[in-house]
Amino acid sequence: MTDSLTYADAGVDIDKATALISKIKEIAKQTPRSGVMGEIGGFGGLFSLNINSMEGPVLVSSTDGVGTKLKIAFMMDKHDTVGIDLVAMCVNDIIVQGAKPLFFLDYLSTGKLKTDTVTEIIKGVAEGCRQSVCALIGGETAEMPGFYQNNEYDLAGFAVGIVDNSEMIDGSEIRVGNQLIGIASSGLHSNGYSLVRKICFDILKLKVDSYVPELSKVLGDELIIPTRIYSNAVCRIYRDLPILGLAHITGGGIGDNILRVIPKSCNVVIRKGSWDIPPVFPFLQQAGKISEKEMLRTFNNGIGMIAVFPEEVAHEVLGRLKAMDEKGYIIGEIVERKDSDSRIKWI
Repeated sequence: MTDSLTYADAGVDIDKATALISKIKEIAKQTPRSGVMGEIGGFGGLFSLNINSMEGPVLVSSTDGVGTKLKIAFMMDKHDTVGIDLVAMCVNDIIVQGAKPLFFLDYLSTGKLKTDTVTEIIKGVAEGCRQSVCALIGGETAEMPGFYQNNEYDLAGFAVGIVDNSEMIDGSEIRVGNQLIGIASSGLHSNGYSLVRKICFDILKLKVDSYVPELSKVLGDELIIPTRIYSNAVCRIYRDLPILGLAHITGGGIGDNILRVIPKSCNVVIRKGSWDIPPVFPFLQQAGKISEKEMLRTFNNGIGMIAVFPEEVAHEVLGRLKAMDEKGYIIGEIVERKDSDSRIKWI
């Protein structure tokens, strides 16, 4: 007679998953925030909203993943930073509407649960939450045998923030003459990695441990740099200075994303050469023979967030960004729209 089978025989180890939860609980405790109720392990994460100071509270949410940047983590066997990317991609999307991050949940799926790897990933998620003053209140770790390649996994995240309706940033007050301030990215962030991998590994035949003179570092160290989180800078500036519009520069680049927040009655002028471009971008452009147009629509090219301000406060904003160890540049302005004009002009 055939021995009785268990779920573990099919590749799913419930005992290991249960033991992992206790580790995740300890990591989550490093992301405290007022409003958190209970701890990880229940059927749902609990958060108590304090809306006494708001007339019209609005919840703002976003969900995202890390994309094929995860392939770099697999190749390097380095898993403690992709969680930061995950939080960044979600949180940076909700702060553009003026929302303060409240809580975050993650989803991790893998073929075989490896406790050490998952622990490193969640440590990264917690660090991202710490940077954005956001509580990690729950998530899901799914073991799915036969669904992924060995030592591979996927990540998704979900962030919720809150803003008073009267303070929401929606671009409606943007006017001709307003200035565009670009806040520097930390590098590639989490977009364009399918093209990056094709250039670096298929065309150039490099390895993640190859030293690249143009970058003054090992390739993998450049490609794994986590996405910058801008919530702290935005919230501190927005306390007493008018942010009229914000754009998170992700897929589609500067052009597509800035137009998402500019009124249809206005156009945008961007001054090329007005900010410092990290070496990874010209390296990729030259190696892949990429056109300028393709570069601008695929990568952030050194600008991770664009904020629109009245002209009279632009230089004060630059000073405040510098004090917060953020690099800011006046990269363009809002101009009047004419029917024959392209919505965005590069000069």
